[in-house]
Amino acid sequence: MRRVTRTFAVAALATALAVVAGCSSDEPEETNNAASNGETVKVTYLTSFGNFGRDAYGWVALEKGFFREAGFDVEIQKGAGTGGNITSIVSGKADYTPIDLTGGLLTFGKGTKDFTAVAAIQQRTMAAIASTSDKNIKTPKDLEGKTLADTPGSVVRNLFPTYAKLANIDYTKVKWQNGEAATLIQTLANGQVDGIGQFVVGRPTIAAVTKKEPTFLPYSDYLTDLYGNVLITSTKNAKEKPEEVKRFTQALIKGLEYSLANPAEAAQILKAKDPTANPQAAQAELELMGSFVRSAGSGEKIGTIDTARVAKSIAILQGAGQLTAPIKPEEIISVDLLPKV
Repeated sequence: MRRVTRTFAVAALATALAVVAGCSSDEPEETNNAASNGETVKVTYLTSFGNFGRDAYGWVALEKGFFREAGFDVEIQKGAGTGGNITSIVSGKADYTPIDLTGGLLTFGKGTKDFTAVAAIQQRTMAAIASTSDKNIKTPKDLEGKTLADTPGSVVRNLFPTYAKLANIDYTKVKWQNGEAATLIQTLANGQVDGIGQFVVGRPTIAAVTKKEPTFLPYSDYLTDLYGNVLITSTKNAKEKPEEVKRFTQALIKGLEYSLANPAEAAQILKAKDPTANPQAAQAELELMGSFVRSAGSGEKIGTIDTARVAKSIAILQGAGQLTAPIKPEEIISVDLLPKV
């Protein structure tokens, strides 16, 4: 009789624990290891572009243990912009990275299709042309006859013809030269170019490096429906390891939310990981980025992507002649893996 009673008690306890676990959340558990045997999964994550404040959330997720809690051993490397990051994902050199969604669409349209978006980082594009007040670039028309610099795969550079068409300027009168992520702002500071491709949140960093008043021409003035950065992985990874992808996404977004809520701490974490980072500028970038990550008034959860909006972006690019082949949003976005509203 004692053995039966004990067996019943153990079974009842197991059932109770199962019920509690099942009712706790509809989302994947954040603290479960990604590997079923308890070992961590090694992955490589690229920042979007160098190590600026806008990318501090990846380092925060690492330092705060969010990746480890989700079962990942993450190596973070500096990203080289949308084009270079996509190449690293497709070639298998990296597992996850943020890219600008519009840049991703342009790359996809040219035939590189072995990547997929699994979450939004920014709900609005932050792409812009940045300069300093002494260059007198106040309107898009002022760009004609000027020399700009950016990395070859940058979304700012690749989207420029569409921006120029909508802003009614002749993009053939604007000269572009190649630059590197790590030295791009210094190129502007040295007076080697009139402007650079940059995100609007880069204002504090540009001010700190150039010692001048930054000026910006945001692409969002003319391209209102475009998303900013999205998290991507390989199509193969998304198909074969969907739950693992969800857990990684959840951990990264947790780092993003923490960074926006604690920008000063996030900036110091970035500085500890990269001594060349400017913590004051990094903090200011994160403070500016908050309004781009949270879609104002929509009530949407951080990370969500609206395929209807993506369809509008595709239509804009097609209308400008930068996309010739038809693309459906679901071809470049893994809808089933997106954070749920």
